Amino acid sequence: MSNKAPAAAAPAETPKYAWVVLFALYMATFSAPLNMFKLPPVMTTIVDKFALSSSQSGDLMSVFSIMGFVLAIPAGFILKRFGIKLTVLFSVGTIMLGSVLGALAASAGMLFAGRFIEGIGMGLIMVSAPLAISLWFPAHNRALPTGIWATSVGISNVLTLIAAPSMAVKLGWQSVWWAGAIFAAVAFVLFAAIFRMPRPDEMPEAPAPPAAAGEEAPPSLISGMRNINYWLVGIGFGVYNLVVMAMCTFLPTYLELKHGYLLTYEQGIFMNASAVTALIMLASVFSAPGGGYISDKLGSRKAVVLVSYAVMTLTFLVPFSVTGWQIPVYMLVFGLFGGPIAPILLAAVPEVSKRPQLIGIGMACAAVCQNLGMYIGPSLFIRIVGDPMGNGWATAGYWMIPISLIGMIAVWRIKVR
Repeated sequence: MSNKAPAAAAPAETPKYAWVVLFALYMATFSAPLNMFKLPPVMTTIVDKFALSSSQSGDLMSVFSIMGFVLAIPAGFILKRFGIKLTVLFSVGTIMLGSVLGALAASAGMLFAGRFIEGIGMGLIMVSAPLAISLWFPAHNRALPTGIWATSVGISNVLTLIAAPSMAVKLGWQSVWWAGAIFAAVAFVLFAAIFRMPRPDEMPEAPAPPAAAGEEAPPSLISGMRNINYWLVGIGFGVYNLVVMAMCTFLPTYLELKHGYLLTYEQGIFMNASAVTALIMLASVFSAPGGGYISDKLGSRKAVVLVSYAVMTLTFLVPFSVTGWQIPVYMLVFGLFGGPIAPILLAAVPEVSKRPQLIGIGMACAAVCQNLGMYIGPSLFIRIVGDPMGNGWATAGYWMIPISLIGMIAVWRIKVR
């Protein structure tokens, strides 16, 4: 009788084609936040063009997220019925259609309708892409690709913040909408050509066999949604999106109206309202995958998220009191510590799932909260501000602190490593 202990199973290797799939997912996902965030850098132009009130300007940003939380739970059924590839292609197609409608808008109603349609795509793709990543990448190597994928939000925001204001001044605001539609069309073609599901030998975890007679039936939606950890991840994720969307939507407007920053680069990059705001997302481009890498190496999701959340929360004490060189420094700090939160929380969903078949439901719960946060954030924030020329900005910033604490408490309660 041998006394040798059984050898531990070697960690599953990441298929090489997984990185090609990640590129396809990245480009498809990129089209969603690219079109979502094209509004903030030209907000003052749109407000003047369509004679919008300050509350309507917040609603125009928020309307994008309505279908996100409406479709998040049904997205699981849509994915099951049509598969990841068709679902993502439909998502990118609606983004393109909505952007075209917005470019042709002759009234505020048409512009709102275009934003609403674009949001259909955002709602579905943010459930589909993390699920696809979980199918292609093993658990021990999942936070890094999820972090890379999450940079699509930051980089797309940086691109729109840097380019959109000058485009609007030189070519008209419609050019920003047309550019979003063209990128979505390119992403559609790339995804159609590149994406495929993994073969059995490429799957990090072997697929579950069909239930035999007398065995436990496949889990239902209701039973999956009873996992409290899904909702705790969702609350943490949703609160993060609420405060980030609130700040990033209106910081360019604040800098223009209260500090004399410009839409163009006539006085240099550091006097361009959108370019300075872009530092938030530029910092997150590096900190998102960096935080995911640290999380993988430390073997901890919760600790990294809580530290990031705590520092981000403290930054809401000063955003509307800093001046001069302190403004770009603030943007960098905010993005540096906020960046890791989203990808690490999404990477935690498969780890709190009781069964592999429930991962999609967990992603849907996170997406519900994400889109609810993105819907509430801009509308709530600008209503707290009141008159954009008034002194309500600091008060709105302070309100982000107790809201962020709710997210931190939810993360602390998650039963995850």
